[in-house]
Amino acid sequence: MSKSIHSPEHAKLRELLIAARKSAGLTQQDVADRLKRPQSFVAKYEGGERRLDVVEFLEIAGALGTDPVKVVRALSRAAGARG
Repeated sequence: MSKSIHSPEHAKLRELLIAARKSAGLTQQDVADRLKRPQSFVAKYEGGERRLDVVEFLEIAGALGTDPVKVVRALSRAAGARG
């Protein structure tokens, strides 16, 4: 697996996180406020300029009010469909 932020898997993760944010009716600023981070932090991971580690991913899922396991399952299904 590539460590690139431009991999199909990373693009899918970004897509899932953006969809969860929008589904929750949140702006990037709302998420940033919940994370106590600048809005640019959210913009960078959503835009593919920044990778997330697992701890950050869990914090973001919590801020979005989404189940991180569901996000990982969806990501796994998408990756399996390509592999």
